Amino acid sequence: MDYPDFQFLRFEPKPDGVLLITINRPEVMNATNARLHWELTKVWGVVNDDPKTKVAVITGAGDQAFSAGGDLAWVENMIGNPKEVANTMSEASEVVYSMMACEKPIISAINGVAVGAGLAVAFLADISIMAEEAKVTDGHVKIGVAAGDHAAICWPLLCGMAKAKYYLLTADFVSGKEAERIGLVSLCVPRAELLDKAMAVANKLAAGSQQAIRLTKRSLNGWMHMARPVFEGSLAMEMLCFLGEDVREGIASVREKRPPVFPSAQL
Repeated sequence: MDYPDFQFLRFEPKPDGVLLITINRPEVMNATNARLHWELTKVWGVVNDDPKTKVAVITGAGDQAFSAGGDLAWVENMIGNPKEVANTMSEASEVVYSMMACEKPIISAINGVAVGAGLAVAFLADISIMAEEAKVTDGHVKIGVAAGDHAAICWPLLCGMAKAKYYLLTADFVSGKEAERIGLVSLCVPRAELLDKAMAVANKLAAGSQQAIRLTKRSLNGWMHMARPVFEGSLAMEMLCFLGEDVREGIASVREKRPPVFPSAQL
């Protein structure tokens, strides 16, 4: 693939080898459909092989969202569908591993709501910069599935096990300021300053020793590689939930904008 082949990612080369990538489905708050999810597995290999790019910055189109989770129609298609579950499981792991394998530093500029697969990209970036006004949640348990697409591999490393368990078990939203306070993100700035800050950091990295920066990223990712068995177990548990009853009620409750009544919670 090359940049023109992507439908829902927009690319803007900037001076000095910085590439701005925008998740571009603003009409649905940049929610992830099947095509975008697949594109997120491919883009990091393209960036890695691009000789003109030294640093990538990724953000969401518009002011409302970085990426508001999985498109409900796409998520619904996985329920009770082993073939779709297996395909999504493969892609979800590829998003994680391709970001880790990309030699070039990735910076996320989290401009608004980030949930699910979008949150995975935001938090797996090497440097994450979040708007004070933005809010994030893993959100999986709210629809009756285990938190599996990225959280187990990085949340305990980022913010510690106590905070990771609290936010992943409750699916409470985390504000930009709180995310910075507990270590979920690298920096937090007012939304009006977000992209300028992200580009300033990107330019600093682009002017540095590329060998030293890339090898430092590789070394630090060793911590996440040690968590691969934990991540792969959590991903399998998430996919198992798509074959159960709770997820149907979880999706229905989101569509109907009401609290879920999960079958597994009934006495």
